[in-house]
This record gives sequence, C-alpha cells and structure tokens, in this order.
Amino acid sequence: MSDLPKSAIIREEGPREGFQSEKEFVPTEDKLRLIRSLAETGLPEVQCVSFVNPKWVPNMADAEEVANAIERVPGVRYTGIWLNLKGFERALATPLDKHGTLQMSASETFSIRNSNRNNAETVEEQRRILDAYLANNVPVDRAYVMTAFGCNYEGEIAPETVRDRVAMILDIAAERDVKLNTMMLADTVGWANPEAISSVVGLIRERWPELQLGLHLHDTRGIAMANALRGLEMGVQVFDAACAGLGGCPFAGHKGAAGNICTEDLVFLCHELGIETGVDLDALIESARLAESILGRQLPGKIMHSGSLRQYRQAA
Repeated sequence: MSDLPKSAIIREEGPREGFQSEKEFVPTEDKLRLIRSLAETGLPEVQCVSFVNPKWVPNMADAEEVANAIERVPGVRYTGIWLNLKGFERALATPLDKHGTLQMSASETFSIRNSNRNNAETVEEQRRILDAYLANNVPVDRAYVMTAFGCNYEGEIAPETVRDRVAMILDIAAERDVKLNTMMLADTVGWANPEAISSVVGLIRERWPELQLGLHLHDTRGIAMANALRGLEMGVQVFDAACAGLGGCPFAGHKGAAGNICTEDLVFLCHELGIETGVDLDALIESARLAESILGRQLPGKIMHSGSLRQYRQAA
C-alpha cells in the first residue's frame, strides 16, 4: 500500500450525469440547490449540465437556465459537457467555466449510438472542435476514451484497442501543438474489473509513462470501488464520481448502466487510506441526502445511509 498516492482529485458529475438519466423532469430550482450544496463541500469541480438535444435528454432542456443561475462558491469550477460543435456554441454563451475536452469511444458501435458518428467521422469532428476551442481561447486540458473496458454492443474491448484510441486522440492534439494534461479512461457501461484496470492502465502507462491517467467508473455490477482501489494502487489520482451514486448513460443499451461510482463513498475510501481529497465528507453526505430527497427514493450510496466513522472514533 506504500505506492498509494498522497492525494486524489475527485470531480463531481452528479448534477449532470445523474439528473440526465431521470425519467421525470427535475425542477431547475432543485438542480441549483444540489449544485450549491456540492460546491460547498470542497470539491474542486461540479459538472452541472450537458448541452445536448433535449429530445434525447429531456432533463437537460433547462441547461442554459441552470448555467446562468448558479451562485458561485469561490475556487470551484462549474462545468458542462457537449458532444458536438452546436453544443459547444451553446456552452460558450453561458458563464460556465470552459474546458476543452476531446473524446473517442473504444467501441465504434457505442460511438454511433452516442453521437451518431463512426470512428473516422469522430476523428474529423474532434479536429473541428479542437479548432473551435483554440479560436475561442478555451484551454484544452483532458480527453476521454469511452467504453474503455467493455461495451454492451461489442463485448470485451482489448487493451490494445484502448491504446490505439489514446494514440489517435494524442495525435489530433499534437497536430495543433496541444498537450493534454489528463487522459480519462471511462468504464461507460460497467464492464471493468480490477484486472482489467491493471491491464489497460498498465499498457497505456508503458507507452506514455508521463501521461496522467484518470478513471470514470460506473457501479453497474457493484465493483466500481474495487476498480477505484486498483486504480489508486497503480497511482491513478483523478476520478469522476457522482454523489449518492447518481448517474448513468442513456445510450448504453442497458438500463442497468445507471449508477456512477459514489462520490462520498470514494472520498471515504480515500480518507481511510490516508489519501487527501480536500473534501468535507460530512458535508458531502448531506449533499447526497439532499439528492435523495429531491428524487424521492433511496439512492445506492452507502456512506450516506451508514454515516462515516468519525462519531464512533470521537466517542472512543
């Protein structure tokens, strides 16, 4: 365990990826309440909305309204996502913090389902959107490889395929003299296991030892925390998560894909291992309970229901 990192960066995605998966429309005021609550926990970034066609993701129909109404907490980045140039143009018109993200899918079938583009078309789209970032002085700081561990349409994804997608993204960035800070490997539909984490992370580290890697994990089959631990043991320090275990992907081909790794549970794990996150766990637990209250049903997070160990340690 001596190889564990001293700190980890955990980025919150619940308001965006969590609410986009809900069948019933979540009122704008409730979205803003959760964003505010999460921003007060010490999380460095809260992903608030996605600028996508509301025909396909009805809960993001108020993306601009949410983005324009956020009451900022100093030091917190408020971000959104988009899948194409049209979405990026919508985001530019809002006060959200902009960061340029490049992305590809290891599964071409998922790419077609998610963005209606095959890999060749995706490469050209990423070139166009990178040019748009640069033209608008938007920093490009990260990239994603989706379905990096498996796909409900194509099955197992070979680590070499993920490596090839990473190379494609890095080549696109290099064409414009852009250096990416972080490469996120996304278990978009919950196929990863600890050995797969080791294989994919290890192969990419072997090829690009200086490239910072991060993990976007889903808890579809209950082992996201084991996957996170394996990532931490391999020195991964950047994670996406969603409070209370909110989240999912509406284009995954399986309703069980819902459920990102739970933010407060991941923070608890890190703190128990002596890894600093800068997050107030008790405040984060209250945010998770707020999310549960907003949706009116029990959510899958564990620590939000059991509480942390702080009170017991203090009593002892």
